[in-house]
Amino acid sequence: MNDAKGSAASHRGLTVGIIACAVVAVIGVALWMVQLSGGMIQTGMRNLDSWGFYITLFMFFVGLSAGGLIISSIPNAFGMKGFGDISRVAIWTSICCTCVAIGFVVVDLGGPLRLWELFVYSNLSSPLMWDIIVLSTYLILSIVYLWAYRREDAGKMSHTAIRVISIIALVVAVGVHTVTAWIFSLSAAHEFWHTALMGPWFVASALDCGTALVLIVVIALQKAGRLTIERSSMVNLAKMLAVFTCVDLYFFACDLLTSGFPGGEGANVVAMLVTGPLAPFFWTQIACMVLACVILFVPRLRTKGGVVLASALVIAGVFCKRCEILVGGFQIPNIEFADVANQMTITNWESGMSLFGYQGLVYWPTPLEFGVALGVVALGGFLLLLGLRYLPLHLTEKTA
Repeated sequence: MNDAKGSAASHRGLTVGIIACAVVAVIGVALWMVQLSGGMIQTGMRNLDSWGFYITLFMFFVGLSAGGLIISSIPNAFGMKGFGDISRVAIWTSICCTCVAIGFVVVDLGGPLRLWELFVYSNLSSPLMWDIIVLSTYLILSIVYLWAYRREDAGKMSHTAIRVISIIALVVAVGVHTVTAWIFSLSAAHEFWHTALMGPWFVASALDCGTALVLIVVIALQKAGRLTIERSSMVNLAKMLAVFTCVDLYFFACDLLTSGFPGGEGANVVAMLVTGPLAPFFWTQIACMVLACVILFVPRLRTKGGVVLASALVIAGVFCKRCEILVGGFQIPNIEFADVANQMTITNWESGMSLFGYQGLVYWPTPLEFGVALGVVALGGFLLLLGLRYLPLHLTEKTA
């Protein structure tokens, strides 16, 4: 009886969430129409900062999606037991995050009709085109992967076939975030981006934020009674998140030391991060990720609530790092007189800690950008909750 009441409550909760996300998504579409009618001049982007909040979130959600697919593929590829239900949920979160990432590309183009130009005038020597190809392949493969799981549940596909697909998915997931990193690292004119560590750095971030998102969704489903998993699997996933986060911090430290060592050419980049306009993002990232590692490594703190908190901190830290990467690449001008100030930017940065996050930044999103971005994220939330509500993603529903 209590199980029935709990199931009904979880269904109602998902339904309310679906409706709320749908409403916010519709508002976001309306704001996007405003952006289309008035042009990109309504955003905070200008000559010096041709990419902004939309591409920041594109990077962020590509990482979430790649990390989710990697987490779903590793157990099958290496024969780890107890992750079956987690893998199904991870694949669905990966599909939803990929759709959100593509949505941010669409709104950043300035008009949906420009999408066809990406293919008609494609340049295969450009990392941008590589990313389009890999991301499209990645989305199709994720859908096929989820379909294959359903075929296996029905007894129409062998586990060997699932393992082969998972290995391919693992390679493609690593590839999609590596190629996304190359879009930035191969831009030699931008000092902050031009580093060989950008690829491994992006993959490490994908692993920790993707794992964190899967943990939050899985624990929420378990609390709602819609998913049953062993505690050992949860603990192993939490430990994996801790290790991934440490690796991410390690790559970051290596890059900072190399750039900021006395006499190094990147000392101005380090100053921009540590004491300059990006310092609030930098120190927030460090604090979030270090605190998350402490929670995840100490068994007494590794409760369900602690794991959710640590996962949220990791996601927040990775988001701050994405902001650092995007804005930091444009913060140091590579041509003279390129900056055009607007009401959302203050470009006269001098050394010293800034009081506000945007003080001295070359770019800060306008309210319209925040609204459109919230609508795109809500669309992803709508897809995620819709799948959790109606798709047979886990065994608990099937055997209930």
